[in-house]
Amino acid sequence: MADVLRFPERIARTAVTTITEPLRHWPAHSVDDFGRDPHLVRALSPLAHLRWDVSVGGIDHLPVRAGALLVCNTRALAGSDVMAAWALGEATERPVRFVGRPDVAPLGALMRRLGGLLARPDEVEGALRHHEIVVLGAEPTRHARHAGPVRHDLLRAAIVTSSPVFPVAVATSTVGRSARAEVGPQVRPRRSRRGPLAEIELAEQVQRHLQRMLDGFGGVQTGVAPLDWLGEG
Repeated sequence: MADVLRFPERIARTAVTTITEPLRHWPAHSVDDFGRDPHLVRALSPLAHLRWDVSVGGIDHLPVRAGALLVCNTRALAGSDVMAAWALGEATERPVRFVGRPDVAPLGALMRRLGGLLARPDEVEGALRHHEIVVLGAEPTRHARHAGPVRHDLLRAAIVTSSPVFPVAVATSTVGRSARAEVGPQVRPRRSRRGPLAEIELAEQVQRHLQRMLDGFGGVQTGVAPLDWLGEG
């Protein structure tokens, strides 16, 4: 017969306590109506601070209690929308959700507990009807200072719920922790329209506002993210 390894009782008890003690204090049913777990977000906040040192500006543009759709520029594989949602959530002391979580386990379930929504009009509309702040990333680009196209079908949720739309210019560094998220003034449609043209024109208008804000960041714009970031200094 094979020998059975037996650990001293004191060591075994210490190991079990180390594993279960944090879980014992974890609140039951801690997620909200959209699956976000504020306790998990708070627990992971130190890790986010290790990755990003974010300067946030323009939050005075945002409503204090009402819902809003925030559209930010994104760079491929940079996680700009997730970073913006986390930083704005800390700055406003409100739950901020982001659009674009995957619908597959286990990553999808984790991203939902961090505030992720599916990239579907009904998900975005439901959050806005419940007066939530939602961050929507524009299509990713390879250039750190280019604002990509904005999905007009997702902007429809803001139109049908009469929710304000704000551009958020985001700058991140691939070689350091420094990042910036600047909320611009509300984007107001130039004309009152109904139907698909309203959302298409609003999407183009938001993209132009984002690009102007990114151009206003200044610095050298080479298309190579690390060089562009260094040019800001």
